Amino acid sequence: MNATEEFVRARDFLLAHRLDYARAHAEFRWPRLEEFNWALDWFDVLAQGNQQTALWVVSEQGGGIQHDTRLTFAALSERSAQLANYLRRIGIGRGDRVLVMLPNVPQLWEAVLALMKLGAVLAPATTLLTAADLKTRVVRGEIRHLITDLASQEAVAELPAHVTRIFVGAAGHKTGGFDFAAGYSEPPVFVPDGPTRASDPWLLYFTSGTTAQPKLVLHTHQSYPVGHLSTMYWLGIQPGDLHYNISSPGWAKHAWSSVFAPWNAGATTVSHQYARFNAAETLALLRRVGVTTLCAPPTVWRLLLLGELGARPPALRELGSAGEPLNPEVIERVRAAWGLTIRDGFGQTETTAVIGNSPGQEVRLGSMGRPLPGYRVVLLGPDGARLAETGPAEGELAVVLSTEPRPLGVMVGYQDDAERTAAAMADGCYRTGDEARRDSDGYYYYVGRGDDVFKSSDYRISPFELESALLEHPVVAEAAVVPSPDPVRLAIPKAFVVLRPGVVAERETAAELFAFLRKRLAPYLRIRRIEFAELPKTISGKIRRVALRQLEAERVAAGEHIPLDYRIEDFSG
Repeated sequence: MNATEEFVRARDFLLAHRLDYARAHAEFRWPRLEEFNWALDWFDVLAQGNQQTALWVVSEQGGGIQHDTRLTFAALSERSAQLANYLRRIGIGRGDRVLVMLPNVPQLWEAVLALMKLGAVLAPATTLLTAADLKTRVVRGEIRHLITDLASQEAVAELPAHVTRIFVGAAGHKTGGFDFAAGYSEPPVFVPDGPTRASDPWLLYFTSGTTAQPKLVLHTHQSYPVGHLSTMYWLGIQPGDLHYNISSPGWAKHAWSSVFAPWNAGATTVSHQYARFNAAETLALLRRVGVTTLCAPPTVWRLLLLGELGARPPALRELGSAGEPLNPEVIERVRAAWGLTIRDGFGQTETTAVIGNSPGQEVRLGSMGRPLPGYRVVLLGPDGARLAETGPAEGELAVVLSTEPRPLGVMVGYQDDAERTAAAMADGCYRTGDEARRDSDGYYYYVGRGDDVFKSSDYRISPFELESALLEHPVVAEAAVVPSPDPVRLAIPKAFVVLRPGVVAERETAAELFAFLRKRLAPYLRIRRIEFAELPKTISGKIRRVALRQLEAERVAAGEHIPLDYRIEDFSG
């Protein structure tokens, strides 16, 4: 059996058992691959004579006008071959590191396929990077080439002269670099300069840095493309589906659900390039395009719920969410409106989807689901020892690496930090750094990042649990809970709260929230301070609780009084 046949065997097994979780998890086996190039050995094979739309990009043209670009599998295969020939001709070779910083435009997907065909190493980057951010990534990632657009000219101007610059939209402009569109004049057939080993490096990801300096995560030609068979299974994508993933390029979730999961299934990737997210336009797009499967981060689901969802888009069949924990209140409100259940999932930049509520499983509110096919998950105690693998438990979530074969979707390691890699991969497990709870039926519930969970009067407090309680109140749009230093309890839970539009941040609102929480939380869990404020976020949209934690510690140490900071003791009786 050759590499393509091995991949197809694993893929078809998951598609055939998409509603039979027990069998899929028990019998799935990762393909054994020695040489494998997903773009050549799967995408091009799938694309032969295939006139199904592979990519449907909706872009804003100004004045509310939208423009649709639709490319078939056959067309994308040909375009990426032309581009690979061009990039090789201008000096990009196997193993070269190429930073790609593009918005949701068709050229982004063409570049991903072309670089994979070449055997180059892709380093995705968000277009929100500053010149300083970009320079740091180029130096740390040892980047030799850059593909971007004219909007980023100023940001890339300060990069070292040895970095090759290729610009999308450069025709007729003086850029000092190469024109991406020149690649379309190259021959439409690409012949690689040699085989690609499945273990060859393919992706360098900078994490979003919610708690520390971004880490540089290394993936291979199998860990991400093939590893995302688990993501395809979790999302429930089927051949011919139209899958819309609301995600910004440059982050792992974009590769998860805008590239590999849908194209592993043979589905259409739908994307929307906009200047600013608009809930009404997004809902209209779901209906106009006929999206069948949708995945969005919790932040987007909350934004959609600020207005009226309206009737369920008629073609919509599956809903997913990942990136941050999904609060039960959000699931219930969407289910009430559309009759569909958002299925939460868990994974990291370092992995593909590890845990999830796949189609056909019972969805338990607040649960991330159960381990996905190809993954064996355990919980670790405070000393790092594995806890019993069945029955209720709580500890650090870890992926067992000693299975045969090793789970393909786990990273090789951190590119520039051998010590951190060794710590993360100790004792035959990949340690996620996330705390979770497991129930008696094997469902996992997110507790929080290890750095976010804190103690109050010797009780362990999960910010996620308290934030979920706050989000049940109709005036709350977003919330983040952190420890506020306290001389008696060590720390007390404090909530930074973003109110829905039109709600006044005042004493009466705080009193209403304290009274609401008193009925829903045990005394030891009770939020004792509420501050109305905006939430700091990473450029990928994740809440930076570490920044709030540091801010609160500094304020308490300095004895600062904040006008919109309310204490529960001020409302006694």
